[in-house]
Amino acid sequence: MTTDRRINVLRAVVSDFVREGEPVGSKALVERHDLGVSPATIRNDMAVLEEEGYLYQPHTSAGRVPTQKGYREFVDQIATLKPLSVHERRAIETFLEGACDIDDVVERTVRLLSQLTRQLAVVQYPVTRKTRLRHVELIPVADHQLMVIVITDAGDVMQHVIESEQPLDNLDVTGLRIILNADAVGLKPEEIDRLLQRLGQHITPEQHQLATKIIHVINSSLESETEERLVVAGAANLVRSRTDFQGSVLPLLDALEEHMTLIRLFSQQTQDETDVSVSIGAENEHNAFSETAVVSDTYRSREDTRAHLGIVGPLRMDYPATMAAVRAVASYLSGFLRQ
Repeated sequence: MTTDRRINVLRAVVSDFVREGEPVGSKALVERHDLGVSPATIRNDMAVLEEEGYLYQPHTSAGRVPTQKGYREFVDQIATLKPLSVHERRAIETFLEGACDIDDVVERTVRLLSQLTRQLAVVQYPVTRKTRLRHVELIPVADHQLMVIVITDAGDVMQHVIESEQPLDNLDVTGLRIILNADAVGLKPEEIDRLLQRLGQHITPEQHQLATKIIHVINSSLESETEERLVVAGAANLVRSRTDFQGSVLPLLDALEEHMTLIRLFSQQTQDETDVSVSIGAENEHNAFSETAVVSDTYRSREDTRAHLGIVGPLRMDYPATMAAVRAVASYLSGFLRQ
């Protein structure tokens, strides 16, 4: 990119093409934008931008359309993200109010993100490889059956029913619960494995068999949280945008069903605490995403746990608005989970 003026011309072309969906000519730029130069100068600038690979002309008599390189330059020139409107901010707050567990939070978030951006939205569950136990509750449900409720510090609640070889009335379940919460809270899966040895001096021989089963349940619950899971919403938005794709959207829809493909796309995007990541077209390594843009950000449920959320859409999208929505939802979600 050689001059600030040509950057302004490129911005104008991208903005008009995103809005109208039609090739943009110099006459339209003069009418719609205050570029401060003559139509002849704009035509020359557009010709140079085409030579440099930022624009292309689909037909001889048509205007110009941004290339993937042009979209990349446009995104790179976005210095600040415009704030969301009061209505949009309130919509985020309202969507998350009343969420009862992490599943509910993730489901609400992905639907919200899809509605705000009108794109396909993806939210990854918190990657909780360092999940710790927050609390364990023991509730007798029959003479020999005990419900074990495991609550993690990521907010997940899991319950299992186990069988006891002895009547629970003989095993002081309340006392065992107190001991487990005193010794196990804050431990990670690999530390739970060693817990039974530490409990030996605090529990009776009769409680040992039941405690072994409870610890196994706790450990299994924590380890299950290492799976990288995500949810997707808004596939219909991609179908409605199919005219923006040169070929069929079916390969893309098939690829979206392979969640590990999306997880790899997210993991390949470099992100820090201040930037929204945008990968455009060929920058996405999977062939099915070669005509898409992926806009993503990270959110945190606590200091050592972070995950991705974002959208997948056509190259012709409102990048500033989409990036602002993704950033805002990630920020709100982080704050909500930390509460």
